[in-house]
Amino acid sequence: MADRRAPTPEQLAARERELVERLRASCRAYSPIVFATSLGVEDMVLTEVICRERLPIGLFTLDTGRLPTETLALIERVERHYDIRITRYAPRPEAVADYVREYGIDGFYDSIAARRACCRVRKLEPLGRALAGQAAWITGLRAAQSVTRVGLAPRAWDAEHGLEKLSPLIDWSEGEVWAFIRAHQVPYNPLHDQGYPSIGCAPCTRAITVGEDIRAGRWWWEQPETRECGLHRRAEHDAPSP
Repeated sequence: MADRRAPTPEQLAARERELVERLRASCRAYSPIVFATSLGVEDMVLTEVICRERLPIGLFTLDTGRLPTETLALIERVERHYDIRITRYAPRPEAVADYVREYGIDGFYDSIAARRACCRVRKLEPLGRALAGQAAWITGLRAAQSVTRVGLAPRAWDAEHGLEKLSPLIDWSEGEVWAFIRAHQVPYNPLHDQGYPSIGCAPCTRAITVGEDIRAGRWWWEQPETRECGLHRRAEHDAPSP
């Protein structure tokens, strides 16, 4: 079960100092470095720190073509709030057309293979373009988010893309994330207040009920162990954070 207990102000301040140093250390160790934001609440914590500390980390997002209107609106709101530009990577139109011809526009509901094929077109291929030429990329992953993320390391070699993958929030709790958001009045997706703790593409995301895992609303028609899009495969070689 997710840990929703709020930390004390002193505990939160310590966690924040630790996060800032993790990100600064990452910038010292790797260049160029980018942050992949899906605009989820964890990603908003990282966005706040990166922008506030003026860290040399580029921000990008994967605009899959099926994002909720709330997420698209948040991208623009974040850009205005922090006076930044988030680079958007979209799927190739011809690849989307090929997928629709083979599976149908919503064919991902029919099988795991069809759903993964959709993720390859709309997420994985654009991610490859976004990471080309980078030394490292940062994610907002937390180990407590789902059974597929237990045991993930704060730093791992991404062999597929040939760079380091860093997850500075890997040991944060849900309570710590929300305490940070409220303490700093960080903008976030309004869908979080409507029962969506994890937000992806609109047709693949639903609200959850009391007692469900926080990732239960993602690809809810599949078993928990398959509910990943392929962006965060378990790395072969893990290492301590820099």
